[in-house]
Amino acid sequence: MEDSSEPRIVDDLSAFKLAFRRLAAGVSAITARTPDGRPVGFTATSLASLAAVPPLATFNMARVASTWPAIEQTDHVIVHILGARNRAVGAKLAGDHDRRFDGDHWEPGPLSLPLLRDVPAWMLGRIVGRYPVHDNAVVVVQIEDGGLGEPDDALLYHEREFLRPGAIA
Repeated sequence: MEDSSEPRIVDDLSAFKLAFRRLAAGVSAITARTPDGRPVGFTATSLASLAAVPPLATFNMARVASTWPAIEQTDHVIVHILGARNRAVGAKLAGDHDRRFDGDHWEPGPLSLPLLRDVPAWMLGRIVGRYPVHDNAVVVVQIEDGGLGEPDDALLYHEREFLRPGAIA
């Protein structure tokens, strides 16, 4: 018997968007360089560990995204784990692609890739696979190096907002 007080989603795209807005996700940032050396990057909520041995991680992205041509043509990226203090950087890297590297929130890191400052953790990843799925791609990286910054509360993305975790459930 259906509960008529619960809203029913009737189409696939609405069901997908509305349901995933309710899934809190950790926020990371992926940075790279274009073949001509320009820094590029984006905010991602799709970062996941794939394996510990060898150390593999994945992230997903649209192949129509402004950063895709660089990711498609490079061998390495830096994956940054963002904390609550990095909220403004997360928003900046989700904004206008021409302004994402305006400012002093980054510096050249390993292999001269853009390294975001003051993040809780970062990892240098060598791209070992790009798997197209419709207009998107799953990108697999093998971690080759990394570093830890000062600890911080997690940065979450939920219901289209950046949040800091609250009380223990």
